[in-house]
Amino acid sequence: MSKDGFRTKNTTKGNPPRLPFTDLKNKILGKNYTLSLVFVSNQKSKILNKTYRNKNAPANVLSFPLEKTFGEIFIDLQEAKKESSKFNLSYKNFVALLFIHALLHLKGLRHGSTMEQREKEVMRDFNLL
Repeated sequence: MSKDGFRTKNTTKGNPPRLPFTDLKNKILGKNYTLSLVFVSNQKSKILNKTYRNKNAPANVLSFPLEKTFGEIFIDLQEAKKESSKFNLSYKNFVALLFIHALLHLKGLRHGSTMEQREKEVMRDFNLL
């Protein structure tokens, strides 16, 4: 784990977009939150989604709060690439939105207008809209 409590791992063949992942994590969860971000294949995403959510399809993002100040996020870059146009965002900015979305879940937010508003605020703060 790095000194900022954040580590990333890419288990795919492609490269994730360059984004301010550490700064986003620190803004939403704080510097004392330890986070692991893993970029996974479509197949691994589907396995995780089936195992933990009983859904037999890949998920673009999954977040797991493991302790009060420690969690994991898994992003399926293949799904993100496929779905970005549905959200009228570039691939890079959609990956940022997925990451922000997962961070907000780890912070305790649930789907709804409050979460959507917070996502937009953070996207704007980081010039990702």
